[in-house]
Amino acid sequence: MTDFASDVADAREPDRLDLDPDGAGDSGCHGGAERMQEAARKAGQSELLDRYAADYPKGPHDQPQSMCPAFGSLRVGLRMRRTATVLSGSACCVYGLTFTSHFYGARRTVGYVPFSSETLVTGKLFEDIKEAVEQLADPDQYDTIVVTNLCVPTASGVPLRLLPDQINGVRIVGIDVPGFGVPTHAEAKDVLAGAMLEYARKEAELGPVAAPKERSDRPTVTLLGEMFPADPVGIGMMLEPLGLAAGPVVPTREWRELYAALDCATVAAIHPFYTASIREFDKAGRSVVGSAPVGADGTAAWLEAIGSACNVERAKIDAAKDAMVGAIRGALAAMPVKGRITVSGYEGSELLVARLLIESGAEVPYVGTACPKTPWSDPDRDWLEAKDVRVNYRASLEEDIAAVEEFGPDLAIGTTPVVQHAKQNAVPALYFTNLISARPLMGPAGAGSLAQVVNAALANKARFDRMSEFFGDAGTGDAAGIWEDTPVDRPKFKKKFAAQTAAAIKAAGAVGT
Repeated sequence: MTDFASDVADAREPDRLDLDPDGAGDSGCHGGAERMQEAARKAGQSELLDRYAADYPKGPHDQPQSMCPAFGSLRVGLRMRRTATVLSGSACCVYGLTFTSHFYGARRTVGYVPFSSETLVTGKLFEDIKEAVEQLADPDQYDTIVVTNLCVPTASGVPLRLLPDQINGVRIVGIDVPGFGVPTHAEAKDVLAGAMLEYARKEAELGPVAAPKERSDRPTVTLLGEMFPADPVGIGMMLEPLGLAAGPVVPTREWRELYAALDCATVAAIHPFYTASIREFDKAGRSVVGSAPVGADGTAAWLEAIGSACNVERAKIDAAKDAMVGAIRGALAAMPVKGRITVSGYEGSELLVARLLIESGAEVPYVGTACPKTPWSDPDRDWLEAKDVRVNYRASLEEDIAAVEEFGPDLAIGTTPVVQHAKQNAVPALYFTNLISARPLMGPAGAGSLAQVVNAALANKARFDRMSEFFGDAGTGDAAGIWEDTPVDRPKFKKKFAAQTAAAIKAAGAVGT
C-alpha cells in the first residue's frame, strides 16, 4: 500500500505555530490548556486570563465537557440585527463553529480572517483583521462588528483591544473567547453581552443615545439570560400589579436595546452566571435580584425581592403575590408529575427546572450544572438543598452519569451523552437543551409546561423494558458491529491468549534485569 503522507512530506512543509520556543512538549492547538495558558501569559494576556478566572471560576471541579465556548458568543452576535461577525482562529475551529451555528438556524454570514505561522508571529494577522473590519464597516448595513479571537490568536496575544472603537460610524467590539479561558458556551454569551453593555454604557455617559423602538412609561426590570420567548411576556404580566414592566432581555437582539437595559429600575438575573454583565449594571448603579418566578415558592420570593428592590409599596407586593401564587398552585395541582428525576445540563437554568419539577410533585435527588456557583443562584441552591437535593456546580459528564447510576431515576434529564447512557440502560431520558429549555418556565404559564413532556417520557418505561428484553445483549461486547453469522463466545480461546499475553509482558519486564 502506498504511504501517501510520506510521498508528499517533502513537497510542502505544513504551517506550524510554535507556542513553545524552548521545544519542550506539545504546541499549538493540540498542546493542551495549560500550555496554551502559559503561552497566552507570555504574550501579555495575563490580565485577560485573570479576569476570566475570577468571572468564571472552575471550582469545585475542573472545566466541564462542553462544546467550544465560542459557540455561545457567536450565537449572541448572529442573533442581533445589523451586526456583523468576524472570527479569527484555526480553520478547523471556524468550520466547526460556523457549521453548528447554521445548524441552529443562524442564516447569517460569518466572516473569517485566516492566518499562517508567518502572519501570526510577525503581527500581520492583526493588520489583516483591521483591514477586514475596515472593508466590512458599512453604516448602511451594520451598527456593530464583533471580532472574536479563538484559542490560537488569544494565546499569541493578537491585540484586538487596539482596533478602533468605531469605523465609519460602525462600532467595533473585539473579544477573546479561548477554550482554555472560558469554561462553557453559556458563559461565553456573557463575554460578548458584557462587552456590549460596557460599550453602550460609555456611549450613554457621553451624551444622548438612540431611544428603543418600544419604551414603557413604567419603571422596567431588565431580564438577564436567554429564555423561552413566552417567558418575558409572562414576567411582564406578573410585574404589572407592582407598577413595573418587563424590560429588554440581555443578550439583546439589537444595539439600542442595550441602552434600555441599562436604564432600568433593577436587573433580574434569571441566569445567574452573567458576571461581566452584572459588573456593567453595577457600574451603572443598578441593583441585581437573583432567582426567577418559577413555581409557587419561587414566584412569591421573586416578587418580594423585585418589589423591595424597586421600593414598591407593601400592599401592591402582597396583592401581586396573592394573585400569582394562587394561580400557580392551581396549575401545578392540575398537572402533577410523579416519579424520580435527575436533572443535568449546561444552559444555566438547571436549578430552576429542578424547582419547578419538585413543586409539580416529582422527586429530584440530583441537579448538575456545568455553570459555576454565584451569589445570584444562592436562593435556588438554598431552596433545593432544604429539599435534600444534591446540587453540583461545574458538574462533569462522569458525575452526571454517576448520579443516574446512584439514584436509579424513572427519568433522566441531561446532555446528549447522559441521555444516551440512560436509554442504553432502559431508563427514559430527555435532552435538556431541545426539550426542556424549549418551554416556558415562569409564572402560571410555566407551571404546567413541563408536565406534558415529562409525563409522556415517564410513561415510556414499559416500552424501554420491552425493547431491552427483545434485543438483549445484541450490539454489545463481542456482538458489537456487523456480522454475517451470530458471534460465538470462545472462552477457552480467550484464556489461552490471555495467558500468552501475560507471559509476554512478564518477559518484557525481565529484560535487562
